[in-house]
This record gives sequence, structure tokens and C-alpha cells, in this order.
Amino acid sequence: MGNLDIVDLVSHLVMYMVVLLLAISCHEAGHAWMSYKYGDDTAYMLGRVTINPVKHTDPIGTLLIPIVSFILGSLGGAATRVPLIGWGVPTPVNPRKWTNYRQANVMVSIAGIGANLILAIIGFAIFKTLLEADIINAGNIDSGVVKVAVIFLQYLIMLNVSLAAFNLLPFPPLDGSKVLSTFLPESFQPIFGVLEQYGFLILMLLIYWGVIGAVIRPVYVLVNYLLLTRWF
Repeated sequence: MGNLDIVDLVSHLVMYMVVLLLAISCHEAGHAWMSYKYGDDTAYMLGRVTINPVKHTDPIGTLLIPIVSFILGSLGGAATRVPLIGWGVPTPVNPRKWTNYRQANVMVSIAGIGANLILAIIGFAIFKTLLEADIINAGNIDSGVVKVAVIFLQYLIMLNVSLAAFNLLPFPPLDGSKVLSTFLPESFQPIFGVLEQYGFLILMLLIYWGVIGAVIRPVYVLVNYLLLTRWF
């Protein structure tokens, strides 16, 4: 483990997992709530319109893989290429119950993204206010409660921004692909069917090769710039 600080690693991991559970729960609850609003009570009857993480947690995708990825990423070197990924139990929907299929398909698909953006905006507003009011400054940013708050807010902002940007990509099985499929001609549906079969594997390879990171990184840069640049 070299010079790795175990206490520091564990504290960061705990905050990361708290934010991840919140982000995934809100994302899936957003899908469930919007589907219910369009007439489908499938997820609602299963108790999925809630931010209770127990209802949305996948033991592998929400717990095991994110924890292992976080620890390996903290080791440095080649291990940092292991992607920080995670997912929850997919929200079940029955499109046949939707009152307006095309509109519902778009709105249900982007509802999870919207939930993540709301969390990111809340975190951004709190962090920015504390910075502008000089409550967080260079003198206290690495000490006590302020340090914990800074780390938590950074995770809240960046993790939700990354989940929103990631899911916007028009590639199966991501939410963006469902939105795109709504507007494409029927002749494209077989292609989407094939991509959905192998989409997850291809997506993992693109993450590992750094392609997805290269796409999302400019969003990180923009958010950091807006956050750290004084507005007043």
C-alpha cells in the first residue's frame, strides 16, 4: 500500500459511497416517478418511487464494483485505469401503460438525469455560497469540519454531473440512447437491438480505454472553473 493513508482512504470511500447511493437512488426514483406520472404504476407498486437506497441497491453494481474500483484507483499507477463505475437495480417500466408513448419515453429516460442535475446544482449552490462568503477559504479548507464538507460537496457535485453527462450519451444501455431511439426512423430499431445486446460490454471497453473520460472531462473542467472563479 506504500504511503497510502488508510484512514484517509476509508473516510473518502465512506463519503463517496454515501453520495453514490444518494445519486443512484435519486436517479432510479426519478425514472419511477416520471413513469408513474405517465400512467405506469409498475415501479410505484414495487416501492421504487423513493430515495431509500435499499430499494435501488444492486450488491454488485452499487456496492462491490464501486468500492473495489475506488480502492484500486487510490493505489495509483496502472490501477487508476480501473473505471469508477456503478449502477442500481434498473427501474421496471411498462410502456404499454403510458398515456403518450413518445413523450413518456423521452421524459422517463431523462428523469434520472434531471434528478442527478438537481443534486449537482444543490451541491454547487451550497459550495459556491460558502466560497463567496469566505466561509471556506485557503486557511481552513484542509482542516476539521470544513475539510469534510468540502470533500462531500465535491463528490456531490462531480459524481452527479458525471452520472448526468454519462447517461446523456446516445449509446445503449444509457438513457440518451432511449431518447435518440424515439426520434429515429423505424428502420434503425434493429441496429439498436444489436447494440443493446452488446452495449454494456462495448461501454465498459470505452470506459477502460478512456474514450468516455475524454468526452466527460471538459464538463468537469467547466464545472470546476465556474465553481472556483469568483463571481462577485
